[in-house]
Amino acid sequence: MLALLGFLTIAIFLYLILSKRVSVIVALILVPILFGLFTSERANLGTMILDGVSGVAPTGIMLAFAILFFGLMNSVGLFDPIISRVLKVVKGDPLKIVIGTAVIGMLTHLDGSGASTFLITIPALLPLYDRLGMSRLVLAGVVALSAGTMNIVPWGGPTARAASALGLDANTLFTPVIPAMIVGLIWVLFVSYLLGKKERERVGIKQVEYEFNQELSERELSLKRPKLYWFNLLLTILTLVALVKVWLPLPIVFMVSFAIALVVNYPKPKDQQDRITEQATGMVTVVSIIFAAGIFTGVLSGTGMIEAMANAMVSVIPESTGSFMALIVAITSMPLSLVFTPDVLLFRCTTDFK
Repeated sequence: MLALLGFLTIAIFLYLILSKRVSVIVALILVPILFGLFTSERANLGTMILDGVSGVAPTGIMLAFAILFFGLMNSVGLFDPIISRVLKVVKGDPLKIVIGTAVIGMLTHLDGSGASTFLITIPALLPLYDRLGMSRLVLAGVVALSAGTMNIVPWGGPTARAASALGLDANTLFTPVIPAMIVGLIWVLFVSYLLGKKERERVGIKQVEYEFNQELSERELSLKRPKLYWFNLLLTILTLVALVKVWLPLPIVFMVSFAIALVVNYPKPKDQQDRITEQATGMVTVVSIIFAAGIFTGVLSGTGMIEAMANAMVSVIPESTGSFMALIVAITSMPLSLVFTPDVLLFRCTTDFK
């Protein structure tokens, strides 16, 4: 009975999301609660929900302040000199431009936000691509590849959501996949080389002068803090070292770093509030999903649905496939990612194979 309720919970959740009947957050909260009422543990539903939310709280806090911190670093112009340098090096060579696009995409995605990556990289490079007659599809594809691979960082959406569904610390989940991430980034550069080579053969090499900041608005330029560049760079390096060395819990590292960066770069309280508000939309959306996922996993775990589903699946899966389970998940996840939204895919896979 529990296994059936569990599978129905996931099925209804998938239906509501894929049919766009409700938002992901609403489905994550209401669907498990509804089916939890039909279990023998319904009297403890409140406790399960609270336990689930408490379990993902560190991940949610870390993600919130990571987005705020790296979003602030983008605003103050920490990555601008690197981006400008890349653009000067590539000049009018399509091969170098495509590889440079990949590098810029990786740098701008350090905040784990796909929206900011595309909003920074595409407007900055699109005029250069158009001026040289290069394909816009190459620009979009390379940025997507870079952002997709960099999104594995602990404060990125997929890792944070998978960690929430598994009940693990995001850093615990991220550390073992660092080698795979490095290989993935090398592959992105290799693919960029192939695409760039084809673009060079198609449009040729042209001499062109291009500055990154020429595409920025007056308001964006007013937010830059070039005089504080070395301070911001040092603070970012210390933050990354603290994350790797785990000098403090990950959420605390980002909270402290963001507070220091905010008060140094924007001493006026109004400016500080404006910078927080500027990043709030993307941050609130992602963090809300994390806490909603805590309810989803808390109810499924507390009622015993996950264990019952696991036992049911184990009973029908041949023992000989056990050693290939990771490969099966990897192979099926790639095509399923084209069918399902990231939230559906991550929460479904981590729930089914937990």
